[in-house]
Amino acid sequence: MHTYNIAVIAGDGIGKEVVPAAIEVLDEVAKLDGSFKFKWTYFPWGCDYYLEHGEMMPEDGLETLKQFDQIFLGAVGMPELVPDHISLWGLLIKIRRGLKQSINVRPAKLLAGLESPLKNPENFDITVVRENSEGEYSDSGGRMHSGADEIAIQNAVFTRKATERAMRYAFELAKNSRQHVTSATKSNGLTYSMPFWDEVFNEVKEDYPDIATSINHIDALAAFLVMKPQAFDVIVASNLFGDILTDLGGAIMGSIGIAPAANLNIEREYPSMFEPVHGSAPDIAGKGIANPIGQIWTGKMMLDFLGHTDTGSRVLNAIEKTLASGVKTGDLGGTSTLNEVKESIIHYL
Repeated sequence: MHTYNIAVIAGDGIGKEVVPAAIEVLDEVAKLDGSFKFKWTYFPWGCDYYLEHGEMMPEDGLETLKQFDQIFLGAVGMPELVPDHISLWGLLIKIRRGLKQSINVRPAKLLAGLESPLKNPENFDITVVRENSEGEYSDSGGRMHSGADEIAIQNAVFTRKATERAMRYAFELAKNSRQHVTSATKSNGLTYSMPFWDEVFNEVKEDYPDIATSINHIDALAAFLVMKPQAFDVIVASNLFGDILTDLGGAIMGSIGIAPAANLNIEREYPSMFEPVHGSAPDIAGKGIANPIGQIWTGKMMLDFLGHTDTGSRVLNAIEKTLASGVKTGDLGGTSTLNEVKESIIHYL
């Protein structure tokens, strides 16, 4: 039996509740599979750690994480006590960049038993591939002067290597889905970065003649995701555009609380990190009413990445059966608790 060593960072707020629930589900499905098991190692890093130690994670935290197969992350953020730019760059982005997790993958799918806020959702099933290492989130720029003359400059950095890597990953994913890739751009407004993005996309698609393609400006694409989400298969986007589109993807599914994500080191040189899209939700933390599905679906993505796709499908099926049975948390219009949702998913496994 193979043992996977997983680093666990529950983080802040509801992360401390949904992560243990997801781990129970993953341990149960591993037991049912019988060919592997998990060994979980917990790290108390996050905003509470920052308030005590003055840093979101220890200086040697990245070296510690490199010893693990994968990283299972909850939610990070406590904005009333720790500014978001400190919590984000001190932990989440530090791990993404330091462990070369250059690709972010986030699915958006109309799950059985879930009612989308869209009038005619037509069973959409979308995967957004987001470039995860640079673009609009590059740490390049600065501030100068003060008062009325104060200036803030934020540079967006796009390299051919990272841009092409994200696009090729999207095309490879499309081979196993509906064989269509949409590129999110804004080359009619951003005069350097997005024309470059379009050029690289047009070059890459030549290597995939069997994959259909389209190019949509980000503003129109956001509208299309509301009007006709079923028209999309795989979408490849820059760091900022992908971030926005995937929150919208969670919304059209019915709740951002069910949306999963994977930060992938596709070369498998370092561990990848799996985290839900939702935040730490401090307003409901500790009440036992948070939706654990985003974290559990994130666990399903980790199973897929580890090569256990059949087992991963088993988890998603159990999630859908739970929703179809009416067991739902408040964000989905139900009255069930976090624990009741978790226990139902385990029952359907």
